[in-house]
Amino acid sequence: MSVEGVNGVGKTTSVRAVAAAFGPRCLRLDELTDQRADSLPGQVIAALAATGDVCLRTGHPVAETLALLALKFRESERLAAGLQDGVEVVLEDRGVDSVAVCQAAILHAESPATPALAIAERILATVRRWRTMPDATVLLVGDTDVCTARFAARIGRVVPPDAQAVIEHTGRLYRQLAAAEPDRYTLIDVSGHGPEESAKAVEDAVRAAEARREAARVA
Repeated sequence: MSVEGVNGVGKTTSVRAVAAAFGPRCLRLDELTDQRADSLPGQVIAALAATGDVCLRTGHPVAETLALLALKFRESERLAAGLQDGVEVVLEDRGVDSVAVCQAAILHAESPATPALAIAERILATVRRWRTMPDATVLLVGDTDVCTARFAARIGRVVPPDAQAVIEHTGRLYRQLAAAEPDRYTLIDVSGHGPEESAKAVEDAVRAAEARREAARVA
């Protein structure tokens, strides 16, 4: 199961709280940008972030997209090799949907003749050839200005207007994907919510998805 949303909406805080609530039966997968610096994902992200751009833009958006997808494919392969004993829930802080929408927004800016949603769908079509999609996805949405302020506070600098435009476009694309796949997506509006309230909403969504999966298994 993945938890998605724009920068600053509260994904990571919620994911960590939910993983703690579930205990050892939950495996938490950190967001790619939160990987250890000495790991392969951490090194790739560091290379993409070398220009200082908050959206990891290096001027080569296709190469960036392929690099990020490769990291997500590698992550999936490592999981397929075997989960730890007792793990029943895999909770991913930003999954392949994030790669699709974020990179689609960037690629669309480079090639505006191609609709951004069509680009995101092409990226996800590529993903489906190589790995399974999350069986359930929680999309957190909130006030854009509040999210941006949180993100800026976290990274310790102002989010420039061009990056803000990409983030806002990403938010719209998330909603479009959620509308296209209502059986997979659960949309939660966390506007005005504190961290505990947001985490509880995500936990409820995870437990509901778990119950649906169990019902399907025994049917």
